[in-house]
Amino acid sequence: MTPYPFSAVVGLDDLRLALLLTAVSPAVGGVLVRGEKGTAKSTVVRALASLLPEVDVVRGCRFACDPAAPDPGCPDGPHEPGAPHGHRPATLVELPVGATEDRVVGTLDIQRALADGVKAYEPGLLAAAHRGALYVDEVNLLPDHLVDLLLDAAAMGRAHVERDGVSVKHAARFLLVGTMNPEEGEPRPQLVDRFGLVVTVAAPRDPVQRAEVVRRRLAYEAGPGAFAARFAGDEAALAARIVAARAAVPAVVLPDAELDRIARISLAYGVDGMRADIVVARCAVALAAWHGRDTVTAEDVREAARLALPHRRRKDPLDPPGTDEERLEEALAQADADMPGQDPDDDPDGSGEPDGGPDDDGGGPGGPGSGGAPPSSGPPPVPASGTDSPATGDEEAAVPPSPGDKPGKSGPPASAGAVFRTRRLTIAARGEGGHAGRRSPAFSRRGRVVGSRVPQGKLRGAPHLPATLRAAVHRGGGAGETFVQPRDLREAVHVGREANLVLFVVDASGSMAARRRMTVVKTAVLSLLRDAYQRRDRIGMITFRGRDAEQVLPPTSSHEVGVLRLASLRTGGRTPLAAGLRTAAATIATERRRDPRRRPLLVVVTDGRATSGPDPVSVAPALAGVATVVVDCESGPVRLGLARRLAGALGADVMPLDALNASGTIARAA
Repeated sequence: MTPYPFSAVVGLDDLRLALLLTAVSPAVGGVLVRGEKGTAKSTVVRALASLLPEVDVVRGCRFACDPAAPDPGCPDGPHEPGAPHGHRPATLVELPVGATEDRVVGTLDIQRALADGVKAYEPGLLAAAHRGALYVDEVNLLPDHLVDLLLDAAAMGRAHVERDGVSVKHAARFLLVGTMNPEEGEPRPQLVDRFGLVVTVAAPRDPVQRAEVVRRRLAYEAGPGAFAARFAGDEAALAARIVAARAAVPAVVLPDAELDRIARISLAYGVDGMRADIVVARCAVALAAWHGRDTVTAEDVREAARLALPHRRRKDPLDPPGTDEERLEEALAQADADMPGQDPDDDPDGSGEPDGGPDDDGGGPGGPGSGGAPPSSGPPPVPASGTDSPATGDEEAAVPPSPGDKPGKSGPPASAGAVFRTRRLTIAARGEGGHAGRRSPAFSRRGRVVGSRVPQGKLRGAPHLPATLRAAVHRGGGAGETFVQPRDLREAVHVGREANLVLFVVDASGSMAARRRMTVVKTAVLSLLRDAYQRRDRIGMITFRGRDAEQVLPPTSSHEVGVLRLASLRTGGRTPLAAGLRTAAATIATERRRDPRRRPLLVVVTDGRATSGPDPVSVAPALAGVATVVVDCESGPVRLGLARRLAGALGADVMPLDALNASGTIARAA
């Protein structure tokens, strides 16, 4: 089918520019596209393929060797000088989320093994993407073992395959393009750092633009060929401009003053390592070449920094959205102010730009007073979401209602303090041994292949083909024709890290706010959320107050959404603790049906009081076998021990709220 034309895309200027710059200079390092569903991320990436310049390849080489400089270690080589060659379009290889390790790096050529009895290598997707582009849709959902393979290949420019009795190394230099929906969770920081540029996209807010998007999409679906023909001239012009800019890149001069500016911006922004400086420099050079300039300007550096730096800042994982962009504007202003020869009289507003400069719009994106102020060091405090005011509507409330509050209504949300390192909450799992990363290392149907085994009954996973062939040959004694029989089948054994479900059940009743404990509770839950983020767990959140419980956050990998939901959490009303536990049991049951291997960890944050509904102990059988921790929020000189009673009924560990901020391990057998 005719692809959607790149030049027909409406809006998304930053995304289109980032993709074009990486096409001009692949050394920039690829693009990660973040955006909500339905924002044309995949459409734009796939449209780029038709604009990439053609490549010269050695004829018959499965690894796309350049005839001018063939890979001396090519498995299909060595290639003699002047070997027959030809032209072909640059490839755009798509790596699906469900791809196996064999499909990515390659494996034993089963056809040749069966027909000729020899060990031969069948290239994978990394080989197919060499000198082209590798597109990973939903890159944040890619299994860890495949992420490791991509990291190694992106860092070394080569793929190293050691499996199934085959040892192969081959070149794998490609433009890495990934798309993701932040609501589905974040990818590993190591993978994000390998992307040269990161762009966030959103649906247009202008009704005229939205109407034009729909108009063009309907026209494309009605006649793809005719629609593409309308933009053929624009497509040809873009392709020619990419070729011209790519040829001009080596001649672009990067002045020492702009190199100094890049270093100052990176230092002011607080990035790790030197990759950020290098990527900004390469991107600025590509920008100059794209605009037909032979020298990098300050505006090129600023534009490159906005594309290359926001994802590289040392930050707390629970920073609110928009923090990266705000701090980058501060860093740009600080770097401009610190440049040698900067005259303070030329920058009266502290924006880092002289009056009348390209960014002088009467107020920088960093907001009033942001210019010249360096970003604070270390993780920023979690922002307050409101004032700490007591809620009303609970007969237990000991504090009078705030002015303006109505009986039975919730008060403003309480703020949270600075997060802390929590005690480690673990779930017993096969293979557990203090590994870093996800909470429960275990055998699964996905992950790194570590061996083979004889299936117990029906084959449950993928067959391990080399082991199956070896079993057939061994059974036949190696003489004459050997046919694979059902008894020869061997299944692959995978080991991966399970992303567990951490389900928070938080008491949001009036008693929690009346004793001004909600600030402490929110701080504790935020700290647990950060721990879950670091371990790549899925999280969910249930709150209970008034007459019922509410699932305020369905199980998700997006900890950013969890922070936002917690910040807006209001309190007030009676305490239906049993309803909260029933909702938790129903949520866990639903998740078990979706993924029986995912282990739940239930974290109940409550003082144990139940002033509405049945006795919470009656719900305990519905949560039998679930690893549970009860965080006891009871305070004051007189304590009833209700949270401990609940923990006993649930077979849970109990932890006082003030003991959560401590070293140690709370373990619970599954």
